Amino acid sequence: MERRITICDPYPSYWEFEGKPVILLGGSVEDNLFQIPNIMEQLEQLHAVGGNYVRCTMSSRDPGDVWPFERLSADGPYDLREPSREFWCRFSRFLALCYSMDIMVQLEVWATFDYYRDNWAVNPFNPVNNVNYTPEQSRLPVVVDSHPVRAENPFFFSVPGALDNRVVLRHQRAFVDSLLAHSLLYPNVLYCMDNETNVTPLWGEYWSDYIRQQAAAQDVVVHTTEMWDAHDLGHDSHKATLDHPETYSFCDVSQNNHQVGQAHWDNMQKARAYVFERKVRPINSVKIYGADTGRYGTQRDGIERFWRNVFGGLAAARFHRPPSGIGLSEGAQAQIQSARMLTDAVNVFACEPHNDLLSERAENAAYCMAQPGVEAAVVFLHEGKVILDTSSMPGDLRVRWLNVTERAWLPAQTVARTARLGLETPLHGLQAVVVQSE
Repeated sequence: MERRITICDPYPSYWEFEGKPVILLGGSVEDNLFQIPNIMEQLEQLHAVGGNYVRCTMSSRDPGDVWPFERLSADGPYDLREPSREFWCRFSRFLALCYSMDIMVQLEVWATFDYYRDNWAVNPFNPVNNVNYTPEQSRLPVVVDSHPVRAENPFFFSVPGALDNRVVLRHQRAFVDSLLAHSLLYPNVLYCMDNETNVTPLWGEYWSDYIRQQAAAQDVVVHTTEMWDAHDLGHDSHKATLDHPETYSFCDVSQNNHQVGQAHWDNMQKARAYVFERKVRPINSVKIYGADTGRYGTQRDGIERFWRNVFGGLAAARFHRPPSGIGLSEGAQAQIQSARMLTDAVNVFACEPHNDLLSERAENAAYCMAQPGVEAAVVFLHEGKVILDTSSMPGDLRVRWLNVTERAWLPAQTVARTARLGLETPLHGLQAVVVQSE
């Protein structure tokens, strides 16, 4: 049995772990969870509601965080040849805890925002903060005042084919080697090269190849992706991932979660079809934006995005950390647990998005996934009614409604065989229904 997370053979748009297909659902209070003090509480809370997916940026920019290298003295410069004992101890403990709870970790190797503006001023890779190279030797700036969207830090152009900066690349590789020395010990890890990058595609390609080669040297197969900044999945930058399954074995479409309503679904389905034309592989969504405290839509927007991702055939869906997402709040816990209840009740891996089976559907009101002739599920984002085409389902129908907010099934009903089944929401608020042949 394959213990390591891998692409599911019979259902290659989903992941497999311990020989069984899995859909990844999650949320968390922070994205660099290994740096927080109450990590055990956070993971136990996620596990208790059926969550099995977290994001882990290799970031050190928040108060209380440590950087991945040792200082020569308490306030002195860093030595990039000396890995930080505390940093890597925290990381290793985090990986062990996730493994013990069967929680999958999506690592982001390069935490983009740590390398710009105020964060760059204190970053050990900044030449004024280490004893390993000078600004002249490294060709790295001391100050980078621009937003990462402008991609003006040459740190991200060190690879061959770009600036080929071997002075810096040597230390970058050492950092990745330290990461892999810990992460390759665990079978529950996926690898994303960056967070919201705009740099040359050569950068991500280089690190994807490097990580896979280092893993292969230890007889380990790992899975990699890249995360681009553009909110439009049709933007050319995304093609570096979507067009190249030989480099990236899965895709991440988190930035689509800036879209709202029907456009969010339509753009995702278009990108999914585009990916599958090249090679069917998992598509993850590790950051679902939307919170009343943030700038990227309301909490309701975030919840709707979560359900559209699940019904849209994505392999993974996770609420972004506050304030830009609802993290692992009570509201997030309800959605995760209800989604787990729903996806346990149907064979989600054999289902496909099937809004074509719905008629009399108002825009963004309801979404359908189905295994025609066997079962269908519909999520109602708004109260109302649709007609579900059940003409391919033999025999009588078993209908079960799920109260998403209360995380509870209503009593099942049996309906005589029909070609068109009217489904009208019996409750207030967000709800879902499962229809199966008896």
